[in-house]
Amino acid sequence: MSVASEMRVTLRLPTRTLYQGDVVSLVAVAENGAFGMQPNHIDFVTALVPSVLMLVTADRQELIFGIDEGILVKKGHEVEVSVRRGVRGENLDTLRETVNRSFVAMDEDERVARAALSRLEAGMVRRFSELKGPKP
Repeated sequence: MSVASEMRVTLRLPTRTLYQGDVVSLVAVAENGAFGMQPNHIDFVTALVPSVLMLVTADRQELIFGIDEGILVKKGHEVEVSVRRGVRGENLDTLRETVNRSFVAMDEDERVARAALSRLEAGMVRRFSELKGPKP
């Protein structure tokens, strides 16, 4: 493997890419605790827990994300992070409020979708039972 000064990080949600870019370091939290990673870190796979993901760009800009559970895979100089939910924050002080506001809205959307799916399933079961009606 070649030596690199940056690694390409892609942070994906189920419906879109939240971030993609080159960074010099990453800090995340796995089930067994927080860890840091730099471009020449060994290839690595871990499950992430709900926490703060911090990325540092080459110009020393800190990017912070509030994330839900997910998985991180590092292979070579590529890091793929896939999480169920995530939001970018401006700073740590406002990140909690941003996460709460965004995740509550997502929870409500999921509740509405689950209720609609339940109604659809109940209707299908009812129609199937009507098809199986008494035989002459």
